[in-house]
Amino acid sequence: MTHNVRLATPGDLIAVEAIVQSAYSHYVERIDRKPGPMLDDYRSLIMDGRLYVIEMQARVSGILVLIPQDSEILLDNIAVAPEAQGHGLGRKLLKFAKQQALDAGFNSLCLYTNEAMTENIDLYLRIGYVETRRVYMKNG
Repeated sequence: MTHNVRLATPGDLIAVEAIVQSAYSHYVERIDRKPGPMLDDYRSLIMDGRLYVIEMQARVSGILVLIPQDSEILLDNIAVAPEAQGHGLGRKLLKFAKQQALDAGFNSLCLYTNEAMTENIDLYLRIGYVETRRVYMKNG
């Protein structure tokens, strides 16, 4: 089965927002607030050419937000619709992100995640990402 990764278009906005809500909503209770990705302005990310989508069976089923920085690309968000998980879409998006970083001349791709999202941390470590630091933020 072929999974097409492409830049998102304005016509993808509703699907993108639905994927983000469904992929992150179960974390709200765990971290006692909406995760950052649930608060992002996806229309702006699409217009700025920062948001990619992956399709499965001609349907937008996952998203990837890449933001170039000074010395690396920030993988700001990756999410796969719950009903599309288990088909390798997340891994394909991560591979795509790595290639985008290399193609842009960066040697580094970074990401961050909330420490309460343990299943995400475990996945990143399993596929070769390395934890380089932890940042603690004070509330209020």
